[in-house]
Amino acid sequence: MNPPAPPPTAKPTSARTWGRRIAGVVILNVLLVAVLWITAFSLATSFLIGSGVVVVVVAACTVSDVIAAILDAVASAILAALRTTLAGLSAILTVILVVLDAILSVFSF
Repeated sequence: MNPPAPPPTAKPTSARTWGRRIAGVVILNVLLVAVLWITAFSLATSFLIGSGVVVVVVAACTVSDVIAAILDAVASAILAALRTTLAGLSAILTVILVVLDAILSVFSF
């Protein structure tokens, strides 16, 4: 007879996954606070609402695997968009600095 199979264990979440989730929640919170502050509420009220949303999202993420998967997908999309935006900005800043260096080298600065 074969020995019984070991019980399935839960897959541990890595620190990178938690870092990605936290970064995604923080970016979403900043956007939420900015939108609330600009449209309807004072800054203090916007911060209170934003912090409440963060607490609810993090609590839901620890309880439900579905919410955790959704948050991982949203965080991946946000961070990918941010990475592309920063790469484009870095290219633009490089061009500006090269042009500025060329102008200043003409005047021997």
